[in-house]
Amino acid sequence: MTDNKKIGVLLMNLGTPDAPETGAVRRYLREFLSDSRVVDLNPLLWKPILNLVILTLRPPKVAKVYQQVWMEGGSPLLVLSQRLTDKLQIQVTEEFPVPVAVELAMTYGNPSVESAANKLRAQGADKILVIPMYPQFSSTTSAAAYDRLMKSLKACPHWPELHLASDYADNPLYITALADSVRAQWEKQGERRHLVLSYHGIPKRYVSNGDPYSRRCELTSRLVAEELELGDNDWTHVYQSRFGREEWLKPYADETLRALPDMGIKKINVISPAFSIDCIETLEEVTLELGDEFKHSGGVAFDYIPALNDSPDQIALYMNIIEDNIKNWT
Repeated sequence: MTDNKKIGVLLMNLGTPDAPETGAVRRYLREFLSDSRVVDLNPLLWKPILNLVILTLRPPKVAKVYQQVWMEGGSPLLVLSQRLTDKLQIQVTEEFPVPVAVELAMTYGNPSVESAANKLRAQGADKILVIPMYPQFSSTTSAAAYDRLMKSLKACPHWPELHLASDYADNPLYITALADSVRAQWEKQGERRHLVLSYHGIPKRYVSNGDPYSRRCELTSRLVAEELELGDNDWTHVYQSRFGREEWLKPYADETLRALPDMGIKKINVISPAFSIDCIETLEEVTLELGDEFKHSGGVAFDYIPALNDSPDQIALYMNIIEDNIKNWT
């Protein structure tokens, strides 16, 4: 490798509206829900539903949710992902023997893949490691990020050498980081509680057609439980965020949390291992909606354990992923 060449690292997360406003949310949802990886229904059936119903009714409601969690600089997903990116850039500059440039892109919305790739190209990166920021692979997330990247390269006359990272559902540093975050919460609250591990759901038929997502989620939960030395009755694995009428992955989070108090489980902690960065699904749906469901059903104590975000453990994990995936280039 010549001195003026760099290795690029492209972190890809889902995406976010540019502002907590109805118009911005509508633009974001249109792009997101138009992806056949996300909704694979016949476009002749789906497009009228999307344009006439969903994009009419949902944006005002979703905008209000974003207004509750919006941070200076953007949505939590964007701000915290960028903080992680910036800290990784400092770390790789200090520790790696070769120059490495780290940029953030969103599959939907901004910063776009094109803008991030142009920044890497301007810095002389001719080899790029792509890391979808999803701990458990799914065609609806990781593969959608790959699709978006390839689409962005269609007009590129000279492609960089690419390496696509898969997932890290069973990475020992990831499992230990999750377990340590649970231990820290238990120490903070002064007691161990029943642990609920809640993952973003997908339609069951995706898994029936070969998507490995549920297997990867179950593996993460089992490994975290083993790391914490939990018995079978000490933890629960669920899926949240279902949408529409078809069957999604079970057990459903809302139904399960409503049932726990009747089973004598009235104090819980909830962690969402599918989210590397906190977003409205964790800050609003889990913390507020699921928390209210649990308490209204007789629950006494509910506390959400934050995502790893830009914590030192997350930095160490991503440094490990980067180092392991670029070793053939260095």
